[in-house]
Amino acid sequence: MNAPAVTASSPSGLTAVEAEIATACKAANRDRSAVELVAVSKTFARDAIEPVLRAGQRCFGENRVQEAKGKWPAILAAYPGTRLHLIGPLQSNKAREAVALFDAIHSVDRPSICETLAKEIEKQGKHPLLFVQVNTGEEPQKAGVAPGDADAFIARCAGTYRLTISGVMCIPPVEEAPAPHFALAAKIAERNGLKLLSMGMSADFATAIRFGATHVRVGSAIFGARPHPQA
Repeated sequence: MNAPAVTASSPSGLTAVEAEIATACKAANRDRSAVELVAVSKTFARDAIEPVLRAGQRCFGENRVQEAKGKWPAILAAYPGTRLHLIGPLQSNKAREAVALFDAIHSVDRPSICETLAKEIEKQGKHPLLFVQVNTGEEPQKAGVAPGDADAFIARCAGTYRLTISGVMCIPPVEEAPAPHFALAAKIAERNGLKLLSMGMSADFATAIRFGATHVRVGSAIFGARPHPQA
């Protein structure tokens, strides 16, 4: 993983986030290159994304396949080498488009998604990084595999569906301290031999880095307030 070449002319949000990532990595005795910044561009249009691209950022996250399909192909053509990550829930009927467009999918969380992803990966010959989403807080309204089911699910991904799972993703409950959730996700990844950890957002990514995050998903700290709420 390579950090972007942030310059004095970079957007202030990106510059500040990069500085905080560097500080957190130093405090955790980790190399800066071990952490990928995923700039969460959901709901933002091209005119908001391009200044961040021009500053050197090359990894972006989107929540919805349809939104990404509408705005990213032209941007990707203009900025070669840009990587796109799906960080939101994936519906089975969007798997084909997701495999075609995204370099990583952070929300593998149920057998039906595993089945459709396996078919599309084989058909398209494209192999995005795959993360199993773990619902560390066991919140009923949130997607993800329960922590107690995570080991069996990860094994099933590989054994039944022949999927290569590279990491674990989590989103801690907003009203709870994130550290125990990051520690739990890290333990699940470690005992399953998974090297990647997608965890940490604008308010807590420094803590996530301390617990071994390899991918931090940062939106508002880079882009500011979102232009409209998610439906």
